[in-house]
Amino acid sequence: MNTWPGGRVSVQVALLAPSVTAGRVVPAPPEGVVPFITVTSPPVDSVTVSSFAVDLVPARFLAFEQQDRNYLRTDAGLWPDPLRPLPIGEAVKLYPGQWQSIWVDLDIAPDAAAGQKTIELVVQLTDGTEIARHRVPITVFDIRPDKLGIVNTIWMHCDGIAHQSRSEPFSPAFMALAESCMQAARDLGCNSILVPAWTPPLDTAIGAERLPTQLVGITETAAGEYRFDFDRLIDWLARMRRLGFTHAEMPHFFTQWGANATPAIYVDHDGTVERRFGWDVAATDPSYRLFLSQFIPALRAVLDREWGLDRCLFHISDEPEAHMAPGFGAARAVVEPLLEGCTIIDAMSDIELYDKGLVTLPVVSIDHAGDFLARDIAPIWLYYCVAQHREVANRFFATPPARNRVLGSQLWLTGARGFLHWGLNFWNTAHSTRPVDPFRETDAGGAFPAGDPFIIYPGPENTIWHSIRGRVAAEAMVDLQLMETLESLAGRDAVLSIVDPDRTLTLIHYPQDPNHFHRQRARLVEAIAEVRTQ
Repeated sequence: MNTWPGGRVSVQVALLAPSVTAGRVVPAPPEGVVPFITVTSPPVDSVTVSSFAVDLVPARFLAFEQQDRNYLRTDAGLWPDPLRPLPIGEAVKLYPGQWQSIWVDLDIAPDAAAGQKTIELVVQLTDGTEIARHRVPITVFDIRPDKLGIVNTIWMHCDGIAHQSRSEPFSPAFMALAESCMQAARDLGCNSILVPAWTPPLDTAIGAERLPTQLVGITETAAGEYRFDFDRLIDWLARMRRLGFTHAEMPHFFTQWGANATPAIYVDHDGTVERRFGWDVAATDPSYRLFLSQFIPALRAVLDREWGLDRCLFHISDEPEAHMAPGFGAARAVVEPLLEGCTIIDAMSDIELYDKGLVTLPVVSIDHAGDFLARDIAPIWLYYCVAQHREVANRFFATPPARNRVLGSQLWLTGARGFLHWGLNFWNTAHSTRPVDPFRETDAGGAFPAGDPFIIYPGPENTIWHSIRGRVAAEAMVDLQLMETLESLAGRDAVLSIVDPDRTLTLIHYPQDPNHFHRQRARLVEAIAEVRTQ
């Protein structure tokens, strides 16, 4: 396996415990020995070994009836996904006749010297009986991949953080889990995240409210006159900066499904905090125009000073459709003059909205991107979610890892300047009618294919557990970094000769063999090293 200082190599150790009917892949433990196993490794210079139990979670809804053939399976059952950290000395119980696995991360120190390393993984019972031994050869190359060249943003849902931390928004416990979620997003390769300056009007039933999670304090000092407290927002941005985020995504200024109404915004009026805007206030209501005429200039000034306005992303409304053009256009007209010079992006599918000038920087669903690419429309971003379930990349439980990993290659090939995903931690049912236990309900109450709503799990003491799917998604972004690095050194053809030598890679045609991407990674690393030594 090829890597570099600061890189990571991951492997799984899979075991089948013996049973009366199953073959004895693992020897039966001696009488009186509890069948628990561990994976250890003798120390290797500049390599940190971390182990995780691959736990099982239930999934009922795996795919729509119209799914393609490239799904692992679609029947309800238990699925391996959460990566439960295994402290040194903690073991995993074996269940007779069942396959189980332990995930192992091999992290190379940032100051590691180039050269060959061999990590020996030892599988043993808790009494020290050795079951298996596996050697993992690693070649560390003296390269440093460039930072990710696109914006990779994800939506962090703060009501889920409040429910899982059992605390009020912005309390110490809430902020502890929020920072864990932010760090998890960075681990996934995200360099941007949705910032709850006001409660995002997303996946909220019409006429209902989500738990308020509004960073900006707003006080009405006189009728139609407002004062703003940005202290919590400034602190939030400072935490993001410490974690290495480069971009900040603001919530949508209007509701989903047509931009017909205003988001739920809470205002302190005579000492009482009340909801001032929401589903009951039209998008073009003069009172909202008046509020925004004061709020947006103040918000812009703070973002420009504390973050950099050129690295902030703004939205009108999520996923407008062509028939919603009149309402979407009217809503955009409310805020567009106030956002002059800012980056406005919106997830959408219908090219007609772009042709009408209503979306200037489209975030295009990956199954509709061909319409834009065929006309050489640039720049564009890509996204996928529940609806992108046929043939294209996604990260559902039932889509194989290759379908998750290929995204990096596709982002590079299409020249997309960003990627957006909605589900870092949507630990709710659809329309946010209630919170869920993500270890029991993985499909948003049966609304979305399992795995679509979230890619991380809440661990004990406000920590986060990653997932197999998350590790693969992170690898896709590292692939993209390597492609961008090689292109900057040797040109586009050098990358194409590795990533798409036959010129057959598209958004719906791509390798299904997960080993393909391991081989591709090795060749990219070798090519970068060769160019840099010339």
